[in-house]
Amino acid sequence: MKPIPLSLYIHIPWCIRKCPYCDFNSHEAPQDVPEEIYVQALLKDLESELPNIWGRPIVSIFIGGGTPSLFSAKAIDTLLSGLRTLLALLPNIEITMEANPSTFEQERFRDYHSSGINRLSIGIQSFSNNKLLSLGRVHNGKEALHAAEIARNAGFENYNLDLMFGLPNQSINESLYDLQQAIDNKPTHISWYQLTIEENTLFHYSPPILPNDDVLWNMSQQGIELLESNGYLQYEVSAYSQKNKQCQHNLNYWQFGDYLGIGAGAHGKLTIPSGEIRRHSKYKHPKKYMETALKGEARSSEQILTEKDLCFEYILNTMRLKQGFSKELFEARTRISFELIQDKIYKLTSEGLIEVSNGKYVTTKKGWFFINDIVERFL
Repeated sequence: MKPIPLSLYIHIPWCIRKCPYCDFNSHEAPQDVPEEIYVQALLKDLESELPNIWGRPIVSIFIGGGTPSLFSAKAIDTLLSGLRTLLALLPNIEITMEANPSTFEQERFRDYHSSGINRLSIGIQSFSNNKLLSLGRVHNGKEALHAAEIARNAGFENYNLDLMFGLPNQSINESLYDLQQAIDNKPTHISWYQLTIEENTLFHYSPPILPNDDVLWNMSQQGIELLESNGYLQYEVSAYSQKNKQCQHNLNYWQFGDYLGIGAGAHGKLTIPSGEIRRHSKYKHPKKYMETALKGEARSSEQILTEKDLCFEYILNTMRLKQGFSKELFEARTRISFELIQDKIYKLTSEGLIEVSNGKYVTTKKGWFFINDIVERFL
């Protein structure tokens, strides 16, 4: 059986300020971010996980947050040097780091690139000062435009711009203008997704006025047309890339590959030699995480996935992809028989929501707009 790809996710939990729409594990940064101790904790955390991944090469690395670019180039270099010592990294491995425009300094980003970061994901969200203010962002439109230029000058040929639509009081023309400015920067990848109100956020307790469903639909459809006409092809619900520039790390998630998570609140999914597939998570609060990780005890929970869990999670992930999935990949990644879901798949096919194309089960044009309904069949 073909080995399951293994990625590494690293979480850095601090931000300059918590955004009102954000439900990620992020915390307002103290005046002096304890980056040296945190990097030590990350590497100790990784050391404690090594018995679970012996001999397995890492196919991609993603440093997310929070705002990882709050860390100095020296701290990131120490982290990457430690990873190379402890892990087998594939040649030309994709190593992505999230960054915000307000933390962009050309010299620092050149040093990140020299350390081995070869892909950036830049949290633009909007180029409009008013919209950025409504989202609680700490950068302005000018800084957003400048960030892409700095990334290119620092040597990054591969970078993503993260952009939202459906912002408070946003018109269709405003959303398309944002999108066109992102396209004009010529990134290799654009993540373009609708602002949603999540629980346990400031927006949940004090909701802003968002565009209605008809406006959101038109924003989405006109935006997709604009992206595709400029050479950005949709390969996932909210991901668009130039040819052969898909995010390899996220593709591994969506294809139900394995991934190890280190850092405060990080999650992972690993297939162990017995065939069991387990999820794990780390302590969420940075202080608690550092205390436990330095002792090699950072896991806060672990769960063995049942057959029902695996079917649901597999469909939840792979149905987000335009390319769908094959029977063989389902069985390889879940270690269970396709027969367990084939009746549901055939029913969805008969309803015109799924079709077989080139040996893969993919959503139809109709099904693409009912992905949530498809996924719910497997609950």
